[in-house]
Order: sequence, then C-alpha cells, then structure tokens
Amino acid sequence: MLRIYDPTTAQRTILRRTPPDEFPVSERVQQGIAKIFGEPLSAEEAVARILRDVRSRGDDALRAWTSTLDGLDLAQFAVPRERWIQALETLSPEVREALEAAAERIRAFHQHQPLTSWLTQDMGGTVGQLIRPIPRVGLYVPGGTAPLPSTVLMSAIPARVAGVPSVVVVTPPHRENSPEFGYVNPAILAACALADVDAVYTLGGAQAIAALAYGTESIPAVDKIFGPGNLFVTLAKRRVFGVVGIDGLAGPTETVVIADESANPAWVAADLLAQAEHDFLASAILLTPSRSLAEAVQAEVARQAQARSRSEVIAASLEHRGGIVLTRDLEEAVDLANAYAPEHLALSVRDPWRLAERVVNAGGIFLGEHSYEVLGDYVAGPSHVMPTGGSARFASPLNVWDFVKIVSLVALDPATASALADTAAIIADAEGLDAHANAARVRQESSLQHYGKYR
Repeated sequence: MLRIYDPTTAQRTILRRTPPDEFPVSERVQQGIAKIFGEPLSAEEAVARILRDVRSRGDDALRAWTSTLDGLDLAQFAVPRERWIQALETLSPEVREALEAAAERIRAFHQHQPLTSWLTQDMGGTVGQLIRPIPRVGLYVPGGTAPLPSTVLMSAIPARVAGVPSVVVVTPPHRENSPEFGYVNPAILAACALADVDAVYTLGGAQAIAALAYGTESIPAVDKIFGPGNLFVTLAKRRVFGVVGIDGLAGPTETVVIADESANPAWVAADLLAQAEHDFLASAILLTPSRSLAEAVQAEVARQAQARSRSEVIAASLEHRGGIVLTRDLEEAVDLANAYAPEHLALSVRDPWRLAERVVNAGGIFLGEHSYEVLGDYVAGPSHVMPTGGSARFASPLNVWDFVKIVSLVALDPATASALADTAAIIADAEGLDAHANAARVRQESSLQHYGKYR
C-alpha cells in the first residue's frame, strides 16, 4: 500500500509539485459539467458562468444553482441564530466540552500575537503605521463527507481576536442534514455559536464565493474571503480576487514526517493514516534514513488501515500521493522537505530542535512524537489552516495578521517637508512626471518664503 522510494525517484513522483491549475479534472466531474450546462466546458468556464449569473441575478441565481447542484430548494439562505444555539445545546457534553476547550486554546494562542500600531517623531514630524481590522470577512467552511467544525473555530476566532466587526460563514447544504438546521451539519452550527460569528448562510460551491464577493439581496458582500474548498471553490476564489481579498488558493492537504530509528513505527503510521483519510488527493509522506523503520511503518500502515472507517479514501491517497523516501541521512531529509515545502512537517526524531533550526519552508513544524499533527488539527492553538501546494515557500498559516490591514500615516512638520521637496521633485523629474515635481516645488517655494515662522 505504501511504497518505498529512493530520493531521485521520489522527486519525479510523490515529491513533484503540480501547479493548482494543472490538477486533472476527473471524467465524472467533466461529465457532470456537460450534463448541467448542456455542453462540454472546462471547470474554469463553468465557474465563470456561475459567477456571472450570481453577479447579475443575485438571490434568484443562488436558488437556481443550489437547486441544480445540491438538489435543494431553499426559501432563505440565512440560518437563524436560535438554530445555532439549539445545535450547540444538542451536542453531547463530551463533544461540547472538547470544542470549548479547543476554542479557549485557539483564542489564547492568537491573543499572544502582537497587533500594534506605532508612531515615531524622529523623522521630522510624525510617521507610522495604523493597524485596522478588515470590516467584513466571509469564511467558507466545507460540509461534505467530513464536516469540519474545527475549521470554524480555527478561522473565526483569529478574526475576532483581530477585531473584525463582521464575520459571516457560508457552508454547503446537504440533504442528509435536518431542514430544521437549514440542511447544515449541526456541529458546524454549534461551532459558529461558540465562535460568535455574525451570520451563517446555507450555501456552497462557486455560487457561495460569488455571493460573498459581489453581494446579493440577502447576503451583503464581504471584503475578504477565507477558507478551503473543492476545485470549483478554489477557481471561484481566484476569479474574484481583486473584487475582494482572498486568503490564498487551498490545495489538497499534506503531511511530511521526518523520522529516525528512534521513532515509534506504529505512531508514525497512525499519523500518515490520519492525513491520508482527508481525501483521495491528500499526501502523506515519510522521509527517513532508516530502512528498518521504513519497513516497520510500511507494515503498520497496512495493518492499521484495515480498521479505519475511511479505508477506501486512505488506500487511494497512499497509492497515488503517499510513500516512504529512504534518504542518505536526516540532513538530506530536511533538504527534501524544504524543497517540497509541506503544509505540515512532523519531526519524529531523537533531537527535533536541532533539525527544526534547518527548516525553512513549512506551514507548521511539529517537534517530537508527543507534538503530533492531530493535536495541531484541533487543539494545540495555532490555526490548522495552513499553506498547501508548496505555497509554504512564501505564505504563512492563517493568523490574526490576515484579518487586519496596515494604514500608513504621514504627518511631517513644515521644515522637514520643505527639506524633502527637492529630493521628491528630482525623482519625479527622472520619472517624467512633471506634475509630481511641480506639486513638490510649489510648496517648497512657499515654504522658503515663510520658513521663518516655522523656526
């Protein structure tokens, strides 16, 4: 089930990155698009049509696409707040306590992140930066075969800590969920109640992204959209960027484990299986210089997978996207990991802190076998929304800075402004922008005439 590779072969296969726009669209999805639109379209073209329709027809388009794609005719999209509270109250005490404990740790972690405006008077007058929360954000929360109330907590709580005044959630309807809860998974509604969001809308797919970006009669537009989703959600987010901000383009989830001979093979296997069960495209990869560990993990994966409820998903993920790479040493393992830039990097080694110093590209580092990724998924504290697809080379995990913006402040004193005017004018002239230069020089001339009163 889990093959062993040499580094060269692994770099051509499981460690090779596929750009987001090159992921193959399954024949089943292509047939579905042709059936819905009456002609063969690319996924990009299908998304573009949905976005245009929602932008022009608003709620009518949302109802039509929800009926066509989800098989549900909804009178309204907003789920009343009393239903969130009801969903929270119907949770088992055990689940509620777990979500509350997770929410507390997520909030405490993000409250440690500094968000500080600053001003200085040592540059002639006052200059600085003002930190302002984004006024309104929309969170897309997947609600498919594995609804994720944890994603609500991991996204909405940092937004609240950042001071965002309005936080709304969109999540897809599913017929197996009760109409009493707007066809939304009750655990997601319960998490929305715990995170104190402002609104929840039963809406999924590209049409949900369109509603958040453009606004409709019943759903006000937001300023920035967050959250992972399927191919159509990702393509929609890319298309609306510029109309609104987006957090990034989420790809399939991924884990790389670096382990040495001291690692527990049963634990390493369990961590790989936990990643593989997400979906068919999830990646679970072990890098190790120890052949004995590799073979032990290989056997453990085969043994443990049989008892997992999502064994079919796990098997497909490990067959096509997972594997074990035998490296020359731990240093080569870190080099391969840095080149791959994984979403999650687990260091199941004797001295994880030494290796962590060499890690450059990773969404999150999990040091030692007691700091395993599943704790990060739910309760460690940092958001589990992390960069995928190699974007950890330039992107960060979701954090409070994603929910604020910086406003530059310039309040120079007249003497400093006069002294800088000639520098600005010279640069403006070099750029061929004489009106810019004039705006500086007319002030400089006026300042020179009246400079005495500023001394």
